[in-house]
Amino acid sequence: MVAKTFFGLEEVLRKEVEEMGGKNIKVLNRAIEFEGDLALMYSANLKLRTALSIITPIHEFKATTPEELYERAVGIDWGRYLNLHQTFSVHAVVHSQYFNHSQYVALKVKDAIADHFRNKYNERPNVDKKDADIGIVLYVNSDSITVLLDTSGKALFQRGYKTQLTQAPMNEVLAAGIVLLSGWNKIDPFIDPMCGSGTLLVEAAMIASNFPPNMLRKRFGFQNFKNYDALLWKQIVDQATSQIKRELPPIYGSDICPDVIQIATENIQNAGFNKQIKLTVSDFRDYVPLHPSGVLITNPPYDERLKSDDINGLYSDLGTSFKNNYVGFHCWVFSGNLNALKKVALKPSQKIKLYNGSIEGSLNGFEMYEGSKKLVHE
Repeated sequence: MVAKTFFGLEEVLRKEVEEMGGKNIKVLNRAIEFEGDLALMYSANLKLRTALSIITPIHEFKATTPEELYERAVGIDWGRYLNLHQTFSVHAVVHSQYFNHSQYVALKVKDAIADHFRNKYNERPNVDKKDADIGIVLYVNSDSITVLLDTSGKALFQRGYKTQLTQAPMNEVLAAGIVLLSGWNKIDPFIDPMCGSGTLLVEAAMIASNFPPNMLRKRFGFQNFKNYDALLWKQIVDQATSQIKRELPPIYGSDICPDVIQIATENIQNAGFNKQIKLTVSDFRDYVPLHPSGVLITNPPYDERLKSDDINGLYSDLGTSFKNNYVGFHCWVFSGNLNALKKVALKPSQKIKLYNGSIEGSLNGFEMYEGSKKLVHE
């Protein structure tokens, strides 16, 4: 299997896969390759917090021309993987001197699948680009083509708890990865003073409670496979449910906008943590923590989709807030605005390069202890 992720989260995902029992693990670019049985495939989709999708190879062949690609693809016994009444989609990733257009490669294989069924049954299954029963992925590397099945279906960041979004919502997989990278011990208080739609708060609560990130999802791609084992899936879900912890450390979120807090409230209720996560309407400059120590993680505006009147001033005030209100805390800021991030004007103890979609960002950690609050002039 191959579990895909964001740049910078590969090692976090590797550790997750290792703890789940994956074998022969290899770290790739934005992905982890590993081996396991059907139970591990199901568990990985349910429990991996930093995986975007999990795909599994079914065929490999060589081709250097569109005609050869079609002939090799039409010869695969597609009836082993889908039937006439199921919809399918084809997505291609191409790094090749022989093929330079991913959509053309996907189209040729789509035609090959349709013709395979038409030749055999005089009928063909339908294509559904948005919500197919069976997702087929092609990796083209030079003349080598690997055909894989998407075991996840919809991307795994679609956890199922977000019914409303703010203007610049954070990706759930990225949020979970940031919480795991922070080293939060799941005991100390957790604060996000610019919580937006509540993604960091929910992902932190899921991590602390051992709540599987995709427990709320209604459907996975593997449930449409011909070898789907419903009893095995039920056993995995039941076992995961029995391991959920009900007691959580204090988790707090605030935001300056009442409408945003309302959105966060609904998302948190959907996730089932409305009793454990406490929200307030507050400017982060005025927010004072109720505890003498803990972990703060926040994702302030980048001045990209969510505009700020004074983005540099906002980040400068964030640093001032850390110095004045968070002595004893480990504060983390993730931002895609690297210049504004410097205006925090504190020396980070850690810097981790991450991407939010196509935006290069940095996760900076600041140890706010007495005697170590020196300003740096950058």
